[in-house]
Amino acid sequence: MDQIILITGATSGFGKAIAEKFASNQWNCIITGRRKDRLEAIAKELKEKYKIKVLPLVFDVQSREEVMSALGNLPDEWKQVDILVNNAGLALGRDSFDQANLDDWDTMIDTNVKGLMYVSKAILPLMVERKKGHVINLGSVAGKEVYQNGNGYCASKYAVDALSKSMRIDLLPHKIKVTAIQPGAADTEFSIVRYKGDQTKADQTYIGYKPLYAEDIANIAYYCATLPPHVCINDLVVTCTAQADAIYFHKE
Repeated sequence: MDQIILITGATSGFGKAIAEKFASNQWNCIITGRRKDRLEAIAKELKEKYKIKVLPLVFDVQSREEVMSALGNLPDEWKQVDILVNNAGLALGRDSFDQANLDDWDTMIDTNVKGLMYVSKAILPLMVERKKGHVINLGSVAGKEVYQNGNGYCASKYAVDALSKSMRIDLLPHKIKVTAIQPGAADTEFSIVRYKGDQTKADQTYIGYKPLYAEDIANIAYYCATLPPHVCINDLVVTCTAQADAIYFHKE
């Protein structure tokens, strides 16, 4: 089989755009997500449009058992994963530390941190065996600078930053690349999820400037993944032109 990419959280946003970008360049795709109908629809679309192979796997990265069951039993033809994109993640709530919801904290840590660790732990042995592979972790500018009312989300993305650095060091002997892409404000489902379906609040996030879009991050991920074997981008902070860092924006 030709080159294979595995993308978590591929039913929307960055994950869906990354799947589309790689599929359009003839990569076979393993796509994962919790929403079965949407995942299967995306798989069907990619196969028909680009004439590639797609393996949709429905599971929740928060569940160690589901991750290990799905990824620990890959068909032989799908085991040579060249690139793992740990994209599944979310933000919930925008409250001060003393007012934050404990369930929101649990969900963010379980998804953004433990989910990334579970999936990586399941796939890395396949890369180590081949002495070849590339892990791309989707972090955030919130993992570089803490902002007001970001508490639990910022903590989870700081953990992704630390894990990416740790993985890069530990995997050196196995010739495996690790890249952390740290996006700023991007117009995806992110804000709708963060504000728990409040479309008005979500829309207000992007008023007065042009944010990043999912396709921008997909193009960057593809660039990082297709550099020569001896070149690895370790850490990449990406914002729209109107955003300087996690805090400062210029809005018209």
